Amino acid sequence: MNVQDKIAVHDNILAYESPAKLLKMFAWPAIISMLANSLYNIIDQIFIGHAVGYLGNAATTVTFPIVTVVLAVATLFGVGGSAVAAIRLGEGRKDIAEKVLNTVVTVALVIGIVMTIIGLSIMDPLLILFGATENTMEYSRQFGSVMILIIPVSILIIALANLARADGNPQIAMRGMVSGVILNFVLAPLFIFAFKWGVLGAAFATACAQLLSLFIFVRYFTLKSNMRLQKAYLLNPDWRLGFQVATLGFSSCILQSGATLLQVVMNNALLYYGDLSGVGGDLAISAMGVVMKVNMIVISICIGIGAGSQPIIGFNKGAGQLQRVKEVYLLAVKIASAVTIFGWLCCQFIPEPLLAIFGVDNPEFMDFAVACMRLFLGGVFLAGFQIISTSYFQATGQPLKASFLSTLRQLLLLLPLLIILPWWYGITGILYAGMISDFGSAMIIGIFMYFELKKLNQAKI
Repeated sequence: MNVQDKIAVHDNILAYESPAKLLKMFAWPAIISMLANSLYNIIDQIFIGHAVGYLGNAATTVTFPIVTVVLAVATLFGVGGSAVAAIRLGEGRKDIAEKVLNTVVTVALVIGIVMTIIGLSIMDPLLILFGATENTMEYSRQFGSVMILIIPVSILIIALANLARADGNPQIAMRGMVSGVILNFVLAPLFIFAFKWGVLGAAFATACAQLLSLFIFVRYFTLKSNMRLQKAYLLNPDWRLGFQVATLGFSSCILQSGATLLQVVMNNALLYYGDLSGVGGDLAISAMGVVMKVNMIVISICIGIGAGSQPIIGFNKGAGQLQRVKEVYLLAVKIASAVTIFGWLCCQFIPEPLLAIFGVDNPEFMDFAVACMRLFLGGVFLAGFQIISTSYFQATGQPLKASFLSTLRQLLLLLPLLIILPWWYGITGILYAGMISDFGSAMIIGIFMYFELKKLNQAKI
């Protein structure tokens, strides 16, 4: 880096502003963006619950693995691209950061189109694998077909939102996501109730909303951003940078891929043990789906805090300011933990009002959903620390540790527990699996971060 580049780095607000102010600037837009992304699914489930009932909600839960597959691919490029671009910008290498943007867009678009073609060709077998029954198949097919068609759009939205934050403009990430959510909130009741399109109407509303978000992001990176979309780079992506992006985003991709596998296993376990217990498989899937949507709000806030902290941590890591890296990490953990503790208290003490928002007037549904919320989410107060710690390893360019910690809760702990515990405890074993995995993963991540903080204190990373 030449002298001029070094001066530019230290003139950047990320290098000198207080961690609290920087987190406020970057995390709030990221939080709102993540909440907006979650609200696409939550809004659909609320209106479907009121219009169709628990079978409609069960169908959206059955198709949710499609969403998590999209998130897996999108975060592979979005989180990885954001991390690489932030480090390069911190080093004063804007030209490399711009190549990262264009490479991410091209590769993500091609993969999205391939996924759509494959998804449509095997849609019914996929839905059966995801837990669809005779009662929910038609609803699942209606909602799932539209979700598969818009896979390329969904991937690009999430990837570009992450890159906008790395570009130093978290506000555009927020604006793009929120605009889509507002349109979805307007169109969903219109399509579902006025046009009487039911579940299909909810899917169409989501598609229209995501197209609006994509338009906002493409316009920004074409006309206003520091990193610009350029035809030459789009047509000739840098595969070496693409591999670097995928390496750093791999942990987030594994996390979301684990969520897909987890959702499939959980849906089938709920279906099987729900029927055995007398609760009913479709009802159990629907109830757990609603509970997980409530949990998604809490988790999205923490992911937003982690995403907002990543450019700050990555920039200061690239600039060699390691004490600032530590300060930002610890502050992010405190804020995220406060959020998850509040969410846990709500789940324990006021579950009924939260569940009533989804409009399912069924006593059996409510009883089981309350049990899901209190037991399965019994350790959610530990999630904030875990999410921020994983984000830290991504932001500092430590993909192996980030990948392992990302898989820890879902694949290494929760997934085996979902298979083993129901053998002895039936459907109740499924509920306790969530709490046990939260405690186990928090302990292991705590050990990793203890040694990492020691390194920071010694000015080594």
